[in-house]
Amino acid sequence: MLTAPFARRTTRPVHTADGARRRGGQYVLVAAGVAGVLTIAGCSSEAPAATADGEVTLEHVHGLAVDPADGELYAGTHHGLVRVSADGRLTRIADRVQDFMGFTVVGPEHYLASGHPGEGQSGPSNLGLIETTDGGETWTTLSLEGEADFHALDAARGVIYGYSGGRLLVSEDKTDWTDRGAASIADLAVDPSEPQRLLLTTEQGPALSEDGGETVTLIPGAPLLQLVAWAPDATVVVGVAPDGTVHASTDGGRTWEERGRIGGAPEALGVDGDNVYVAVGGAIVSSGDGGSSFRDLYRGD
Repeated sequence: MLTAPFARRTTRPVHTADGARRRGGQYVLVAAGVAGVLTIAGCSSEAPAATADGEVTLEHVHGLAVDPADGELYAGTHHGLVRVSADGRLTRIADRVQDFMGFTVVGPEHYLASGHPGEGQSGPSNLGLIETTDGGETWTTLSLEGEADFHALDAARGVIYGYSGGRLLVSEDKTDWTDRGAASIADLAVDPSEPQRLLLTTEQGPALSEDGGETVTLIPGAPLLQLVAWAPDATVVVGVAPDGTVHASTDGGRTWEERGRIGGAPEALGVDGDNVYVAVGGAIVSSGDGGSSFRDLYRGD
């Protein structure tokens, strides 16, 4: 079991500096007998074009989460922030067509995201960290505008983790960022009850940090996972493999059990208690039994 230290660099904005041990500027995690290829979700920095006739689609889903204010599921997509009702109806919030990368819910009507402006919108191609406190009606840029394109974001108790440009970043005030160093990951998730506990998905398997990303350790015997997400009450963390197999852990990611399958490669994952939501192949499937069985919540034509 090898640990990989991440360089500690305090930034405002992000600066580079020499730090801890690395190979060719890239931290390497190795676990014997574990192999696979992860797809790191992303979009072009070009502005997403408006959909024809205002059509709401779920193309390129980057994040799924339930808002505790209304209990509804929200999807950050290439064509805007979309509410997915229990009957499968799609509603684009504020009719805003822009690319919402790293979408995550941090409280009632309180979301964080990143991404790119939509067609006709002003501003740099990379939005940095953006925030809404009114359920997505309006957004404010907080930091790293024009610099960061967070493909993954998660937060717990005021600590925010983001993955942009192949680097793991962390902030406690949404403005100043510490660069933990280079890493190659597909997703990250922070324990809601312990913001220093962080899960990362790598091509060598999931890795766990107990010190906010200062050091990370591959989890021995864990399945290869593409996406990970903690339940808001921290009782379970769910992971989905590249082939769509669903796994769950009730001990903070240290051991895993296989539960069900979604029938394809996952795009985004959201967990709310026993409810598990996964975007896959233009659809969203949902589970009410912790990921053991799934049904279609939404499926495009």
